[in-house]
Amino acid sequence: MRVKNSPLTRSNSRSPIFLFTLSLLLLSFLFILFSLFSHSQSPYADPYPNPDPTAKPETSFVTSLEHFLTQKSPRFPAVKDDTVAGTVSEDDVRRFDDVAFKKERERVYGDLYYPVNLPIRVYVYEMPRKFTYDLLWLFRNTYKETSNLTSNGSPVHRLIEQALFFILKEFEILMIGLGLCCTWIFIIELLGHSIDYWLWVDLIVPESERLLKNVVRVNRQEEADLFYIPFFTTISFFLMEKQQCKALYRVSSFLIFFECSETEVSTGIMLLSELQGMSTLEALKWVTDQPAWKRSGGRDHILPVHHPWSFKSVRRYMKNAIWLLPDMDSTGNWYKPGQVSLEKDLILPYVPNVDFCDAKCVSESESKRSTLLFFRGRLKRNAGGKIRAKLVAELTGADHVDIEEGTAGEGGKAAAQNGMRRSIFCLSPAGDTPSSARLFDAIVSGCIPVIVSDELELPFEGILDYRKIALFVSSSDAIQPGWLLKFLRGVSPAQIREMRRNLVQYSRHFLYSSPAQPLGPEDLVWRMVCTLFL
Repeated sequence: MRVKNSPLTRSNSRSPIFLFTLSLLLLSFLFILFSLFSHSQSPYADPYPNPDPTAKPETSFVTSLEHFLTQKSPRFPAVKDDTVAGTVSEDDVRRFDDVAFKKERERVYGDLYYPVNLPIRVYVYEMPRKFTYDLLWLFRNTYKETSNLTSNGSPVHRLIEQALFFILKEFEILMIGLGLCCTWIFIIELLGHSIDYWLWVDLIVPESERLLKNVVRVNRQEEADLFYIPFFTTISFFLMEKQQCKALYRVSSFLIFFECSETEVSTGIMLLSELQGMSTLEALKWVTDQPAWKRSGGRDHILPVHHPWSFKSVRRYMKNAIWLLPDMDSTGNWYKPGQVSLEKDLILPYVPNVDFCDAKCVSESESKRSTLLFFRGRLKRNAGGKIRAKLVAELTGADHVDIEEGTAGEGGKAAAQNGMRRSIFCLSPAGDTPSSARLFDAIVSGCIPVIVSDELELPFEGILDYRKIALFVSSSDAIQPGWLLKFLRGVSPAQIREMRRNLVQYSRHFLYSSPAQPLGPEDLVWRMVCTLFL
């Protein structure tokens, strides 16, 4: 007997076809939505967004420092560590050596991956405040006295008389009788070398406020893989050491232009000379007296020496430490043979001196980039930077090329920033050292760097591929008549767009911030430190 299909039976027989058709429609709808969404996004959108979009990191050194000194540091809990504050005896050194050896032996036999291990355990010395907080306060108070900025964003401080008092008083150096004209403090290029501040602040804030997980602070020296020396060598150099040289150099200028008496000038030079010895020599003695330093000779200690002149008078005593440098300077103009090497030291980027041009900014500025090649800065430099004068002679007056001498003031900084944002390529020749802060200004401005430097090691090489964001040109080619401009005009629009997209993504690797961000320069520093153990 034939049984008729019921409505339920017919519905069941059609359900596979119905479901298949519905699935195709759903997938098509999702594909259309995805396409619309992707096309609505900027081609320069960062594929690695901020892990905490609600908390915008602070990238301004001055703003971050003000917040740190006045709001954050006063509420830090007291750190109970074992930094030796007084005189270190041989027994102290022997006891530490025994404890540290026991810890190392436990790790060797208990950890298959020792000494390569994450997170890196870092001991941060609790140095006397005059080497840390007092130097920061000195800078902050001095900075308040001026609104002048150089063309690369660094403060040039006006006349101040009282800023040094709380440093000087510990050494019973009286400023009685000093005229105003003998208390000039000049700071040049300080902000670009403030890496010591950014690293230190990230290490000492409470762990609950930190985002980096590849390094932790420990409070017992025997538990440490490395020891961080929190002496601000760059600030010390510009506020103290450099003043001795500048005072000696400018004696005639003081006498003629400011009409200072010879007695005033002599007194000023004497005070500045004592300041130089005070800062570096006392810091050297304090560090090298520590049991951990005596045990290793400083080989497991990290010292920021990011300005080529900072700590210069005592470098020979600390050459075994891991130095954080702006470059290796293989020309030999700034470091003596044996002081620096890629085997023990690390190169860190300058702190950018212009505002960050993010994905939206780069996208909006693309149609405005009518200048082929831009450079603004000092046209004459010493040592390896002599190439600048040759490039200026070759490029000045060429079509769609903008070569400018840098000027002081907010206007100078704005001119540099605007020039980079309206240019396709930014010239990055050597400065007094093979590197230049201008390279990192160009990167965060979305301007493709043209690096003209034959002796250059770059930060985080081995992690970052600079060929994706910069063009490398030899000095001999760059100064050939017509060669450089012909080369740049031969770069295809597709390659320019690709490199500009890469610049947006790479910028995060060069933006120091508080809190320090994953994949930021502070993070990559510790990743590079790991390579020293391999």
